[in-house]
Amino acid sequence: MTETITTELVSLDEPLGDDKQAVIRALAARVAAQGRATDADALAADAWAREQKDETGLPGGIAIPHAKSAAVTVPSLAFARLSPGVAFGAPDGPADLVFLIAAPADAAEAHLAVLSKLARSLMQEDFTAGLRAATSADDVVHIVRRAIGEEEATPAEATPDAAAAATTPQAEGAEPATRRRPAATPDLEVAGRPARIVAVTACATGIAHTFMAADALTAAGKKAGIDLVVEPQGSSGYKALPKDVIDQADAVIFATDVDVREPQRFAGKPLVRSGVKRGIEEPTQMIAEAVAAAKDPHAQRVSAAAAGTTTESAAETLGVGARIQRWLLTGVSYMIPFVAGGGLLMALGFLLGGYEVSNDAAAVIIENSLWNLPAGGLGQYLGSVAFMIGNTSMGFLVAALAGYIAFAIADRPGIAPGFVAGAVAVLMSAGFIGGIVGGLLAGGVAWWLGRLDAPRWLRGLMPVVIIPLVASIVASGLMVLFLGRPIAWLMEQMTNGLNDLAATGLIVVVGIIVGLMMCFDLGGPVNKVAYAFAVAGLGTASATNTSPYLIMAAVMCAGMVPPLAMALASTVLGRQLFTPVERENGKAAWLLGASFISEGAIPFAAADPLRVIPASMVGGAVTGALSMLFAVESRAPHGGIFVFFAIDPIWGFLVALAAGTVVTALIVVALKKWVAPKELAEAEAASVAPVPATV
Repeated sequence: MTETITTELVSLDEPLGDDKQAVIRALAARVAAQGRATDADALAADAWAREQKDETGLPGGIAIPHAKSAAVTVPSLAFARLSPGVAFGAPDGPADLVFLIAAPADAAEAHLAVLSKLARSLMQEDFTAGLRAATSADDVVHIVRRAIGEEEATPAEATPDAAAAATTPQAEGAEPATRRRPAATPDLEVAGRPARIVAVTACATGIAHTFMAADALTAAGKKAGIDLVVEPQGSSGYKALPKDVIDQADAVIFATDVDVREPQRFAGKPLVRSGVKRGIEEPTQMIAEAVAAAKDPHAQRVSAAAAGTTTESAAETLGVGARIQRWLLTGVSYMIPFVAGGGLLMALGFLLGGYEVSNDAAAVIIENSLWNLPAGGLGQYLGSVAFMIGNTSMGFLVAALAGYIAFAIADRPGIAPGFVAGAVAVLMSAGFIGGIVGGLLAGGVAWWLGRLDAPRWLRGLMPVVIIPLVASIVASGLMVLFLGRPIAWLMEQMTNGLNDLAATGLIVVVGIIVGLMMCFDLGGPVNKVAYAFAVAGLGTASATNTSPYLIMAAVMCAGMVPPLAMALASTVLGRQLFTPVERENGKAAWLLGASFISEGAIPFAAADPLRVIPASMVGGAVTGALSMLFAVESRAPHGGIFVFFAIDPIWGFLVALAAGTVVTALIVVALKKWVAPKELAEAEAASVAPVPATV
């Protein structure tokens, strides 16, 4: 394994700047100068984005800015001993020992384990004392390499404490710390014995804070004389706590910044929950709170449905609108693979079997085979197969949307009732709006049931039997008895309204409307209303009714504009106006835009919504109007430029797309340059990490 730290990555008592951003930049520059990162600015931006989410200063004069970054090629540690120290947000003052932990975006498990060992070493006073006493960069490198296992310690250097630390069961986070523990005080006893606590620690990157919190809680538990076992859920994986240890625990501590994996294991246990940094800074207080919760019959408990959320307090601080948006976008993100895969298969079916393949695909498949081809030959048969598979996938659209909206609200117990409610919405002709309503109903009922304090003998049945059964009855029953028909009427009015515009010759107006909708929230609810309307319309298209094909083309073409325009602006027209992270996102946005994945523009809109979104809407309106004006038709519901064979005329599609892309790119560059321009440093601070595309 490549050495993680070298003397060239060490800075001793050198001025690196007056604030933490300057220190991070200087250390990132050292990593890049040694050929361990391709772009110092990109690494610094990723580490700074992480710092903005949660400051990395720790008690004892320590700071550990860190990031997983696509710019990093070799896992690295850069170290600075500062004099004077620089504030990194620790409660006890500035940090004089600063480690920049730089991991590749796809770091291997072995590398992540090495970086995690460093985090654990920082909790040991002899380690930090050695760094402060080091007289050369070589001394620092030897101290760190010994701590992370890249260099053997000499017998004289292997202190009894260090040897004990290397063999303690808590290094694996899976065994009680009971050896030579002091007697617990009465306030830390439960039923006349030392309290038994289990804990889970997890941070966003799973490298540093995860393991430091685990060790801090373990040490505090041992000092308090209680049984405390920690499960660190890091990027390199985790070892699940034994079931009997969880069963015997009196309470649970979740010190996490991300979702707890398999939270249902802890269902029914009294719960203390916080961010991961509190586990590092206040482990003794958290243990005391956990013991108090174990003695309180009314204390908050882990529910199988709600345990997966990050923090109760954080969720409660979100407004109702923000929470609903998060639920809807979760449903959309899980729905999109059905649409994308199904749409491309349908387009392939058109390519192989012709545009008439949709008329008799089922009959062709049933009545023929590879050994008994239809009159149209192999192309008709394979086209029918592809079309039917794709059409079946598209049939899950509403059910998947509803199921995963319910999942976002109530975790796994919400999936089954959500899918059922979505299927009922299709049965009632309530469409995607019915799916949204059904998913919200199913998720809400499942979430409420999951919070009930069920008897212990019933808890095991709740998530797999009781919650899905009752939530399905309530949500689907409401859809059938009261909500399905009104929603179906609303869908019919929406469809008729747009079709009437097209029939009266105002087809260009329709193009402008759907273009604006596609670019308003970049894959959000408004975007999906326009897209779902276009997809649903394809089922009504025929040789005499081609309006659905026109609308589908305008929707797809306009939806490609935002990512392509951001790619053009950030990589060609106005590179200097965008941060290094945005320029990297811009490179990826070329492919995302060409594939009709509107979410490729989200990183840009999240950093600067007041300029990016209006510019995108203008370009989308231009594209939608031109697509209608040129009478472009698309028989494929997805795929972007890669389903060119299902678009006619292709030249009209490309001209409309190019026009909208150029218009949006020019507007966003002009707005960034002349309308309330921000300093580039501020833009970097506000930039976000790349968002995984969904559609």
